[in-house]
Amino acid sequence: MHGWALDVIVPVFNEAELLRDFHARLSAALATLPARVRFLYVNDGSTDGTGTVLRELARRDPGIVVIELVRNFGHQAALAAGLDHADADAVIMMDGDGQHPPELIPEMVKLWEQGYEVVQAQRLDDPGKLSFKQATARAFYWLASRIGELPLVQGGADFRLISRPVLLALRQLREYHRFYRGLIPWLGFRTAIVPFRPQPRLAGKTKYSLRNMLKLAGAGLFSFSLLPLKVGIFFGALFMLLAVLELAYIAGLWLSGRQHLLVPGWSSIIVLLTLGLGALMLLIGFVGIYVGMIFQEVKERPVYVVRAVIGKGTETTQN
Repeated sequence: MHGWALDVIVPVFNEAELLRDFHARLSAALATLPARVRFLYVNDGSTDGTGTVLRELARRDPGIVVIELVRNFGHQAALAAGLDHADADAVIMMDGDGQHPPELIPEMVKLWEQGYEVVQAQRLDDPGKLSFKQATARAFYWLASRIGELPLVQGGADFRLISRPVLLALRQLREYHRFYRGLIPWLGFRTAIVPFRPQPRLAGKTKYSLRNMLKLAGAGLFSFSLLPLKVGIFFGALFMLLAVLELAYIAGLWLSGRQHLLVPGWSSIIVLLTLGLGALMLLIGFVGIYVGMIFQEVKERPVYVVRAVIGKGTETTQN
């Protein structure tokens, strides 16, 4: 009899062509674990045959639970749906395209059994094959670790194991803009890092567009840092310093009797006005982002809406 339970959360969006191979590989990787394993597939509003394939897999494997969202709410919202339906001693969060190797999960479980409450997988990219996505990801982690409230693991992906106490703590964080790569370190549980080399997708192309990447990066930066708002203090101090220097220069010319050198010029005025207005618009934009995020929070709309939950002993919920 299995002494403990493991839930595996896999958000998917338009991945019909690879789901069968992925699940077979995932099941094989976990076959030797002495646990009751349940697979929570979150169908994030797919428009291809993903839903049909998941239903087919659920009929064959009683350990599969399919959570269908009414539309595409995004990767973090799909993870939230899986976490809200999870009920196990340990929970795995991973992507369903094959780049997160399921064979790493037994090693993550061993670290959890040693007492670690979070086992975070760290993506190691080949430095000789740096793509645009990898370069921008590195820039984001570098920036977020310096202006945020806490350092982020460079290459930390949404591939991790969390214990039940972490799961329960995450359920208390009901914010609309969720960034689990920041929320989980923020909780402060004991964490181990496991490096891995990303593997090729099993099929198809990534569905995570540049727009989605920027949206996720924005949520991470603005949810965990007030530094953009504090930039105003820097620019204000800078312009006050420039004003003091300008006044000192003018006073020096008057005191030395060289006031005739004060020929009125428009270039310096235009430059200062341009810099000042540019800084002002930048700060207004930062404030607007924070106000917009607050607006979305106070409306208290659900992060996701469930159409159906397919699996034994489950029921449809909304959150």
